[in-house]
Order: sequence, then C-alpha cells, then structure tokens
Amino acid sequence: MAHTLQTIEDAAAAVSRAHRICVIGCSGGGKTTLARALGERLDLPHISMDKAFFWLPGWKKRDKAGERALISEAVAGERWIMDGTGSSSFHLRMPRTDVVLWLRLPRWLCLLSVFRRVLKSFGRVRPDMAPGCPEQLPDREFLAYIWNFESRIAPHIEREIALHGQHVAIFTLKTRGEVARLLDLASAAD
Repeated sequence: MAHTLQTIEDAAAAVSRAHRICVIGCSGGGKTTLARALGERLDLPHISMDKAFFWLPGWKKRDKAGERALISEAVAGERWIMDGTGSSSFHLRMPRTDVVLWLRLPRWLCLLSVFRRVLKSFGRVRPDMAPGCPEQLPDREFLAYIWNFESRIAPHIEREIALHGQHVAIFTLKTRGEVARLLDLASAAD
C-alpha cells in the first residue's frame, strides 16, 4: 500500500528529498503550474505529459506504442517532475516515482480554471502543450471528464496506485492555499 503523507509539512519534506515526482489530478487542477514551480525550486527537469508524450500537431493523439516508449525513456532518468494523470501508464511511472502529489480540487474550480485558460490562450499554443495544438474551446466530452472525474476516474487512479505504487509517498492537495503552502515550504526546505 502506498504511504499517505498526513501533513503539508511532511509532504514538503518528502518533495524536497525526492528525485522523481508525479503530479496528477483533474484537468484544470493546476498540475502543470505546480510541477513547473516545484521543478524550478528543486532543480528538477519538468516533463509535461501532454507536450512530451500525448499530443502531435493538430491535436492528434500519439499511438500508444510510441507514447509508452517515450514515457519509458523519460522515467529512466534519475531526476524529474512529471505532470499528467494518464493512469494507464502508472505501471511505467510508479515504480520510478518517489512522491505523488494528487491535486483533488473541487470540480467547479477545475472548470473555472479551464475557462480562464481558454480566455487567456485561445488560438495560441501554451508552453506546456505540444507544438501545433492551439488552445481551443472545451467540448462536451472534455467538460464531462472534468465534471465526473472524482466518480469515474479517481477510483481507477486509486486502483492503479495500489497495484504499481506500493512504495510511493502520496499527498493530496485540495485547495489552492495548500498548493501555495507546499510551494512555500518546499522552497524553505532547500
């Protein structure tokens, strides 16, 4: 069974010692923002799964074999912080992961963040997205994914972590305030 970190102080200490961190959660939860900020503070190379593995220009999904090969190569590295849920690749990532940070913010906040992102970046490619994938309006399927994340996706994530991440320390963040506090403490721990 994975080890659940109980306090934000414990999480910050674990993150500060970690060499390989996965940041997971619902779309719009702030995975990339947190991973990028922690990567800078802890001098860990940041890997965006959307940019590095999942998407090809024109919003075309990379084939699974190619995706798996790229993930396997990336996780072989000694130091990294990777953002993206992609629970179908937990069997590749969890054995190499020291800490999982799971952003479990309210769905209304995730939806709000997605709409803010669209307003800010519509028609442009965000730095954390693959080339040729400009920000677009969310479709019904994507909105339903966010709305139903906790009931449909979270149980699958829990099962995959139980299967492949028994040794992994996990901390769940439920508010933006907790995220900010973790960043403050992780910075102070340097």
